[in-house]
Amino acid sequence: MRKRFFLMSALLLAILTPVLFLTACQKPAPQQVTAVKIADGEIDPAQWGKAYPTEYELWKKTEEPTTAGKSKFKRGFDADKITYDKLSEFPYMALLFNGWGFGIEYNEPRGHAFMVRDQLEIDPSRIKAGGVCLTCKSPYAPKLEQEKGLDYYKTPYKEVLGLIPEKDRTLGVACIDCHDNKDMSLKISRGFTLTAALKDMGVDPSKLTRQEMRSLVCAQCHVTYNIPKDKDMKSIGVFFPWQGSKYGNITVENIIKKIRSDPSYGEWKQNVTGFKMAYIRHPEYELFSNNSVHWKAGAACADCHMPYTIVGSKKASDHRVMSPLKSDLKACQQCHSESPEWLKEQVTAIQDRTVSLMLRSGYATATAAKLFEMAHKAQAEGKQLDKAFYDKAKDFYEEAFYRVNYIGAENSVGFHNPTEAARNLGDAVAFAGKAEALLRQALTKAGVNVPMVVNLELNKYLDSRGEKKLKFQKGLEIKDPYGTTERLLMVEQTK
Repeated sequence: MRKRFFLMSALLLAILTPVLFLTACQKPAPQQVTAVKIADGEIDPAQWGKAYPTEYELWKKTEEPTTAGKSKFKRGFDADKITYDKLSEFPYMALLFNGWGFGIEYNEPRGHAFMVRDQLEIDPSRIKAGGVCLTCKSPYAPKLEQEKGLDYYKTPYKEVLGLIPEKDRTLGVACIDCHDNKDMSLKISRGFTLTAALKDMGVDPSKLTRQEMRSLVCAQCHVTYNIPKDKDMKSIGVFFPWQGSKYGNITVENIIKKIRSDPSYGEWKQNVTGFKMAYIRHPEYELFSNNSVHWKAGAACADCHMPYTIVGSKKASDHRVMSPLKSDLKACQQCHSESPEWLKEQVTAIQDRTVSLMLRSGYATATAAKLFEMAHKAQAEGKQLDKAFYDKAKDFYEEAFYRVNYIGAENSVGFHNPTEAARNLGDAVAFAGKAEALLRQALTKAGVNVPMVVNLELNKYLDSRGEKKLKFQKGLEIKDPYGTTERLLMVEQTK
């Protein structure tokens, strides 16, 4: 009997063991997950964040300052909480931009979260162009341009801003600016600027690769643009001056040719010379895409400024968009095997050389501007200047000014394309030097004694700027790393 009991128990165990084993190892039945649907035209990033919480949390970090001291020259949003005044960093800019909002208050940028907030805090002269100033700052810009047309451009800034729902008035770049809500593919949201500019170069936007789009969504804003004016100096549009250039070869020469081709592109009057001038703004994409080493290697803006990162168990593109220097060059180590210290030395070497050329060309151009001031004073006193010399000097001066403007406004301090940055600044030095030589000759022929060292009177342009009465901050001034500029100026130009 007992033997029979054990036999039956063993048989039952043999039958049940596979069932028990399979039951123990079987994973829970998958629960059906309802996908979060993002409504067409949804601008609120928090709604997108319900579907993509990791990216949303990273995006929110653009409000947080970065550790101080990571970048030698781009210190715009560091934890030291200092507002870095570019006119104190580069005093020649105060002279060259006098008469323009950038000559009153011009600060190093703080980042995506502050795009509109910085506009609201800046001197009011910077937003006189009207609602058009929101074009690359607010995700509502495409909607406003489509609905308001010409009025979007010329209506006062604060009035256009008031058309945005109050909760979103200070919202900077958002998910909808770069992504399709249905599948999160990259898209161009500003067809009235970027799509138009691509078509001007013969590029079909529908045939762009994903890697190309990983730069072009950034190029909706990180580019230069111009605002044509009517006879009353009201804004009547906005465009990228890429006409005449080719994809991958947008040159400073063609940009200058375009903005000098029509008087309506002149947005301001330079006080020192009296010339009506156009302007070049943050041309990061143009400099980077013009045959740079990284462009030719197939890198995109997002590879360096939004590298993949691990958050918990998830891999995500880092939406805390910032300079690789601010994150200890982790982005660079995706491709480069060298240490962060070695890589940083290379970046600093490039930027040191660029800054030296920026200062040299900036002060050379400022010197030519002051000689034009001297020439106009002489003309007002009845002296006759050789017209051929004067006209050629003006031509060369403007060529120098726009090149200085181009690299000074570009936010990589030359790193996006070191050889092209050096070429532009070298040409600026040459054009400014030729303009100075022609003006000296014309003034001397007219009987005007020209001093060997031209006093730039920089404090006249640096102090008591705008409604805030901003002053020059000597401690912020960036000096030539090689001392060349100081030797050429021969005297201290600022106190």
